[in-house]
Amino acid sequence: MNKENKRVIFVLVGLCLMFISLIVYISYFQVFRAEAIKNNSYNKRLWINEESILRGSILDRNGKTLAYSEKKGDVYNRYYLYGRLYSHIIGYSYREYGKAGLELQYNNTLLNINENAAINEIKNIVAPTTEGNSIKLTIDHDLQTKARSLLKGKKGSIVAMNPTTGEVYAMVSLPDFDVSNLKEDWKEITENPDSPLINRATQGLYAPGSTFKIITTIAALNTVNLDKSYECTGSTNINGYVFKDYQGKAHGNIDLKQALVKSCNTYFTEKAIEIGKDKIGNVAEKFMINNDIPFDLPIKNSQFPFKENLGKTDIAAAAIGQGKLLVTPLNMALIASGIANGGQVVKPILVKEIISKNDKILRKNTTEILSQGTDSIIANEVKDMMVEVIKSGTGTNARIKNVKVAGKTGTAENSSGKSHAWFVGFAPADDPKVAVAVILEEEGSTGGKSAAPIARDIMLHVINNINE
Repeated sequence: MNKENKRVIFVLVGLCLMFISLIVYISYFQVFRAEAIKNNSYNKRLWINEESILRGSILDRNGKTLAYSEKKGDVYNRYYLYGRLYSHIIGYSYREYGKAGLELQYNNTLLNINENAAINEIKNIVAPTTEGNSIKLTIDHDLQTKARSLLKGKKGSIVAMNPTTGEVYAMVSLPDFDVSNLKEDWKEITENPDSPLINRATQGLYAPGSTFKIITTIAALNTVNLDKSYECTGSTNINGYVFKDYQGKAHGNIDLKQALVKSCNTYFTEKAIEIGKDKIGNVAEKFMINNDIPFDLPIKNSQFPFKENLGKTDIAAAAIGQGKLLVTPLNMALIASGIANGGQVVKPILVKEIISKNDKILRKNTTEILSQGTDSIIANEVKDMMVEVIKSGTGTNARIKNVKVAGKTGTAENSSGKSHAWFVGFAPADDPKVAVAVILEEEGSTGGKSAAPIARDIMLHVINNINE
């Protein structure tokens, strides 16, 4: 083969490799990155159709308008009627700052455009869209307002949902921001060290503290030969690390139920070593920890790396909601819901219906079972323990007169030195209408003292005011 032919072959091979690389590169974006790029809030293509379409409204579960658009001359203006209240749910839609929240996730729905660009172009030629669809939320505006007022002045989150249907009645995250004044406040919002743009309900990862003992309790009940009795002296040494009960109080001779009611740390740390990390981890995963939770807004996965080579100290710490364990408030609300719902974990729902401009229901989100967290017998056993937590244990501040409440408090240590205060629970215990998770970030007090009263007020409001 002469030199000239070799050069030709070399050039052809080079061109083929470049062509193949280009195909692989384009295919990667089409297959793996298309959705992320399409929904990126800074993608200018999202704005192309906004010039000529009246964006649909966003309503609460009772039809109250929360956000709407109006045409003034040739300009479409978007109005957010409740400023801060829905900043993490509805989010915003501004050319300068992109989109967030449901405004981003349901952009095509609100504009009534097809996700397929080619189909949409044909549709625009044949029958141009001039008005988008509206979305009705599962949120109850009055409860959302109440939840924010209960959280005001604190950092943290409240999630309230129907444990049977999965409908989210309220989801509040503080600090928040005023969507109506986003342009004026943008610099202050983005430079705020408390990160008001973060939806703590879905994106905040926290040590759950003693609320995680619900999971450890289920794992204990699943362990056939486990001795449920224990002599609590107020502290225990596991591999050189001393675990203590609250204020070093010794609970004496107790069983599993009393350990949950009194939130005995040493009981659960000792028993966790016998139960083993795999049994605790498997129960956690059935309640959606380490798993993707389908939702109308992006959710960070809760984390329990139990498949790693954890030592006894790590296992003991995880059993009481510390160490390498991190959860979102929404996931904790799902755990409470799972116990309330006989062990079945339902998919959380934020968008109830899609409604056309002619008031026709185009889509209705229905209840789906995500997982069988545990069987109904164990779920009812844990429920009874949680009822006793409220009657005589650490959660007495969540009592409601003439209503049986089930719950669990938590106080989670963290690197700031100020503990997070937690409460998860549901009511009425025998016919649950609402499950709730409350976290007060860096509150510095116990969950029973500060989070339980907030949860009580939320549950009472739902029982008295929301009918399915």
